[in-house]
Amino acid sequence: MELERMDRLSDLPDALLVNILSLLPTKQVVSTMVLSKRWQFLWMFVSRLEYSDDMYQDGVRFLRFLYSSLLLHQAKVLESFSLKLGQNSRDKNLGVFFTPVFNRCVRELIIEIDTSSSTETQFILPRSLYTASRTLVTLKLQNSVLVNASSETTVSFPSLKTLSLVSMKYPGDDFISKLLSSCPVLEDLFVVKCRGDNVACLVVRVPSLKFLTVHTTVQVEYHLELVLDVPSLEFLDIADYTDGFCVVENSMPKVVEAHLNVTYSHPQKLLASLPSLVQLSLCLTTSMDTHFDGTIFSQLEQLKVCTCETEWLDILMRLLKAAPKLRFIVLEVSHGIRTEEPIQGWNQPSRVPECLLSSLEYFEWRQYGGSEEEKQVARYILGNSGRLGLATFYPKSRKPVKNLPMLTELSMLPKRSAICRVEFCGHYNPVSK
Repeated sequence: MELERMDRLSDLPDALLVNILSLLPTKQVVSTMVLSKRWQFLWMFVSRLEYSDDMYQDGVRFLRFLYSSLLLHQAKVLESFSLKLGQNSRDKNLGVFFTPVFNRCVRELIIEIDTSSSTETQFILPRSLYTASRTLVTLKLQNSVLVNASSETTVSFPSLKTLSLVSMKYPGDDFISKLLSSCPVLEDLFVVKCRGDNVACLVVRVPSLKFLTVHTTVQVEYHLELVLDVPSLEFLDIADYTDGFCVVENSMPKVVEAHLNVTYSHPQKLLASLPSLVQLSLCLTTSMDTHFDGTIFSQLEQLKVCTCETEWLDILMRLLKAAPKLRFIVLEVSHGIRTEEPIQGWNQPSRVPECLLSSLEYFEWRQYGGSEEEKQVARYILGNSGRLGLATFYPKSRKPVKNLPMLTELSMLPKRSAICRVEFCGHYNPVSK
């Protein structure tokens, strides 16, 4: 029976068999060469190769397998090449492995280095990466070192659309700017900065960019300066705890979704450059100053405000005034309380924001604690929202005895909307992202 099944599989055309093999781990793909003469050379034409040094306990043996299989590989185009290395691989010079990859017109290149057992990043990427990758569409690098190109080398990524740089180390501030300038059609940039990466000023000037993510780890030892000139941007995600700042050289009128988790002292300048937002998630350590007054987010419909900082209430009220079409509001402690200081006292606005009167449909409060300020905010929103359909509260406490009187009080608050339902759920457990 097994032989009959193998015969049926062998009856398929070579092109289909190669596509099937492309779905398997590379070690298994290469092992099919022993099945029969028909299969002896099929693996050499697989267009997707994925290597990981956990294929072998012996790092030397793995590197021999990697190099020999690449030399024998004959596909004219590599749709994807992925290499994951850990501390078992002692050879830190990766250049010898890239020559056969670049000769195959690779379209997606993924290099991931596991440095969990070491504090120093030692894997150096070859300079040939800058010149031999004209066909690359996707480049993802993690935990390795990029070095300066030689003076006679022209860095060029004419086809690159997606670039991911996670915990990389660079020659200096200017390197990333030069790298990005060599990517004329880049659309998606993902950067996670790490300690000792040698970049204190990250300059992103890419006219074609549509998606930008910049995160800093808590170990970064300097104030990050972020400079943006990205007129085509549609999505922005910044997480920066370094007390740095962001310079926006030109407005970003096409951004419809933004996630800002920053410790900037003047966040209003960044927010004011995003006039077309539809979805906004915020965690700020300081509120907006008077220069923010008058800023209007005419298309903003979804707002999430993190309540882990003392300024969250002032931030919320300012955004309610600035977003006349707001439909969804979520309040949540996303990152744990960063300060023991009490939140700012409640000052009821003299005028009810337009969004409460005419557009707000859904309100959700996660980790609701029932403090006096929180009760006043809940009373204000429920009592002034004319179209509110559902208000959901997740208590911070896990103790039913404590939650019952708090939730009973919420249920009895006056509601302006005749269709408003108030629901109480169990303790909210955020899903790790």
